[in-house]
Amino acid sequence: MTEHVDVLIVGAGPTGLALGIDLARRGVAALVAEKADVLFPGSRGKGIQPRTMEVFDDLGVIDTILAKGGAYPTGAVWKDGRKVGEHRMFEPSETDPDTPYGTPWMVPQWRTQEILFARLAELGGTVDFGREVTGFTQDQDGVTVEFASGTAVRAKYLVAADGGRSLVRRTLGIGMTGETVDPHPMLVADVRVSGLDRNNVHVFPPHGDIGFLAVFPLAGTEDFQVIAQFPEGTDIDLSLGGVRETVAARTHLAAEDVTELRWASDFRPRAALADRFRAGRVFLAGDAAHVHSPAGGQGLNTSVQDAYNLGWKLGAVLRDGAPESLLDTYEEERLPNAADMLGISTQVHRGELERGRATQQLTLGYRDRSLAVDTRTDLPEDALRAGDRAPDRTVDGVRLFDTFRGPHWTLLALDTKPPTAVGDTVRVVEGPAVETYGTGLFLVRPDGYVGWAGTTEDGLAEYAERYGLR
Repeated sequence: MTEHVDVLIVGAGPTGLALGIDLARRGVAALVAEKADVLFPGSRGKGIQPRTMEVFDDLGVIDTILAKGGAYPTGAVWKDGRKVGEHRMFEPSETDPDTPYGTPWMVPQWRTQEILFARLAELGGTVDFGREVTGFTQDQDGVTVEFASGTAVRAKYLVAADGGRSLVRRTLGIGMTGETVDPHPMLVADVRVSGLDRNNVHVFPPHGDIGFLAVFPLAGTEDFQVIAQFPEGTDIDLSLGGVRETVAARTHLAAEDVTELRWASDFRPRAALADRFRAGRVFLAGDAAHVHSPAGGQGLNTSVQDAYNLGWKLGAVLRDGAPESLLDTYEEERLPNAADMLGISTQVHRGELERGRATQQLTLGYRDRSLAVDTRTDLPEDALRAGDRAPDRTVDGVRLFDTFRGPHWTLLALDTKPPTAVGDTVRVVEGPAVETYGTGLFLVRPDGYVGWAGTTEDGLAEYAERYGLR
């Protein structure tokens, strides 16, 4: 028998789980299928950028993310067994009324996934483990996906969140354009270590033929993450003995100070972007669509925001009567955005850019895209425009992010009379003009970007009707 769902998501990483959450809260019947028997066990994508923290706020997991993680400590540079300097991990930044989460937050990827998985289950969503996709076919009405078990699922839409070696992308024949960021292979491992404090990231610079090594205390755990660079062509030993040998050769620690190896992997830093993010009823998201160097912490964050962008659009088409053409805007918006973040990741890896405002993803938006409609004229250069991220503020004692939270659209009427009717799916907030926004009407999309803006309601009803607002 063939199971039927609205959306089948392949892959239970951060991308697939975040999309599953967004669809579940919209009442969309979605299934997450994961080839492995358990969630990914490593710390790999450990940096949560401020914009992603805002996404997690909306998805209902920010309190747990904050409780289970921690700020990045200062880097301590070591030489000959002594601390000889400090290394700032990020350019300093602070929270402000627009930005409640001002600095990156460290949460091991395995824990982020556990938190997202728990939230998905709370909302009634499902992950089927041990289900390996072997192929699929699509037609004008949907996609039929076949599994190694001999079972099949019929879905209206299929989302590939199955990683950089995505079977779904390869089956579609969609290529990836990219480059090797660094020819030197890298080790990343989660270990238990004695002899190092947890108040610093411990940095051991390269010397001679030996590459650098860094040891990160993983916030909220007793583990450390080891990252090490090797000469080109090295076959990295991922065993406990191999990791011990690497640590002993590059630090003042003895091999036996590495007391436990919990997970290890190797990789070659590269940057690649899929040629398309959509083929018919199939979408690519996360690493299936773009592969980053881990420098700068952009991969997981860009991936979660793919899910955040696609989720509300699938919900609008499947549940709110929005036109199917709305789904075309996923690639229109996310492909150039991912391309920008790939460039930033590569620059950070090569030491050409500091980790700072550019890596926080707060300034990314969708100006000049088809969903951004601004009827105002003669705006100052620094004005908030359609397509921009809608910043936080307090309006008549109400925090805007509290108002935005949920699967709805929000209309801000600031020192401007609101329309008499904008639909039951739109939450209206009235108040005086506030800094950053100024005066006017601002229709905020479910993913926290300004969709439409104007000084009067002229054109608002047509925009709302076009995208299924009732």
